[in-house]
Amino acid sequence: MDRNAQEELKAHLVETNEEFRRLVEQHTDYAHKLEELASRPHLSEQEQVEEVRLKKLKLRSKDQIEAILSRYRAPQVA
Repeated sequence: MDRNAQEELKAHLVETNEEFRRLVEQHTDYAHKLEELASRPHLSEQEQVEEVRLKKLKLRSKDQIEAILSRYRAPQVA
């Protein structure tokens, strides 16, 4: 699947699939929180723990997004 088709699929799923939309929103939220932490010159121990937690959550949401995308891509390959 070329990049343009993949972006179209993502846009379609954001509009039509509530779970996909929720996951994309979560992933974006985690990314923004991580950017905010990364902008600080020094992180406390608690902030470092939060950074690790957010990275894991972001990765989990990305994996779930990819799983949904692969389900929609699979029928096109067959």
